[in-house]
Amino acid sequence: MSIINSIILTVASGLVVSGFAITQEHPKSEHPQEQPQAQEHPKEHPISLSTQVVTKDNLAMAIRNHIAVETAKNGGFYLAIDDRSGDTLKLNLKKVHDNKLATLGDQTYFACADFVTPDSIVYDLDFFMVGASVDDLKPTEVTVHKEEGIERYTWLEVEGVWQKVEVDE
Repeated sequence: MSIINSIILTVASGLVVSGFAITQEHPKSEHPQEQPQAQEHPKEHPISLSTQVVTKDNLAMAIRNHIAVETAKNGGFYLAIDDRSGDTLKLNLKKVHDNKLATLGDQTYFACADFVTPDSIVYDLDFFMVGASVDDLKPTEVTVHKEEGIERYTWLEVEGVWQKVEVDE
């Protein structure tokens, strides 16, 4: 089952999606939105003191670290597959969108970042990461969301379920 299907099932099971502030660069429906933090019975689910809980701040740090490690391993570039062309993109991090970091539930997290190629083409990549703690976070899906500001897909909420919707070229 893909991570998107897992997210859809998680949201469909009754979790309410909370919105982020709308920005001109990334409209509200452009990305899946964060799930509210469960406050019910917090003492029934203790967290190990040896792991660090994932917060937005350390999610930002984890995505930057992932990108740095992969960049160091790949000759100074973050490599991503362009699902339309099948080409491997050689990218340099431009910006992690700290305002688009989200906890989606079920130890799944969302991050969005802008990259640039050596030819100055700008790509916006969406990252889905999974892990019980900051140290465990690993990307499970990385997709090209935009090329030169042109969306390839968007996110649409239908009856509480976020769905990825392709945008016509």
